Amino acid sequence: MLLWLVPLAVVILAILAYWELVVAEGVHLGPGVVAYLYDLVARRYNNIKQFDPSYEAWFLSEPLACVLHDIPMPLVLDVATGTGRLPITLLAQGGFRGRVIALDSSRQMLAEAAHVTFGAPDRLALIWQSANRLPFDDDTFDAVACLEALEFMPDTGQALSEIVRVLRPGGVTLLTNRVGPWAKFLHGHTQSRTAFEAMLAMLGLERIQTQTWQVEYDLVWARKPGSGRNGSAKLLAHILRCPQCKGPMTHGEDSFTCGTCGRAYPVAPDGVVEMMRQQTKNQFRQER
Repeated sequence: MLLWLVPLAVVILAILAYWELVVAEGVHLGPGVVAYLYDLVARRYNNIKQFDPSYEAWFLSEPLACVLHDIPMPLVLDVATGTGRLPITLLAQGGFRGRVIALDSSRQMLAEAAHVTFGAPDRLALIWQSANRLPFDDDTFDAVACLEALEFMPDTGQALSEIVRVLRPGGVTLLTNRVGPWAKFLHGHTQSRTAFEAMLAMLGLERIQTQTWQVEYDLVWARKPGSGRNGSAKLLAHILRCPQCKGPMTHGEDSFTCGTCGRAYPVAPDGVVEMMRQQTKNQFRQER
């Protein structure tokens, strides 16, 4: 008598699955699912997004390069870089003479970034690592960016805290805040414009400026209080730290090794530093 409920249940489950896996991009299912979904679409991602180079330059790289113009060799961190959206447009700016370190939790997205940015290894480093534990010292970067990603992180507050921690005094952040019509359905992962600005202020940032960018996102600029210029564009070996114990790293032929705990993080043939590979092995051993 209740057989009609079966197809109804299937339809409901299909709708929920579509919502969680496609619209919400797995955010309520954990960071592992989010990274896996991005791995699945990595090869098609750039074709899907169809980024306009002139649009990217106008809104992202030109203003960022302008902010950093008085720093001789600025060092920039791009958190959740995906396929290298920001590094590509920033390194193309003739007035930008610094280096970019780009980080993401999706290995396949980084593989695409390595392919697209091939030829700039002296100015770009790619790291496979979570944003909730940035493997760098405090006060390291002249600028830190995080675009279209904060709402997909397990803890937005923790990710923002890490961004502020590694930003040097006087440094600038370039962030996005999800504000479109679907934002309210990403429960616990999005904030209103006012709430997002308040969160940044609570973390100690100042000169917070929000500008409308897309239907789904605002662009938000802010500075860390203080002064002083870095401008050294240090090599990765000089600033990379072990995400487990925060010890200094030694760069070998095909890996970075922690001088404190001895963990080794391999450098893949495509140049990506695979810090999450070592962590995954460690976690597996602990679980066993």
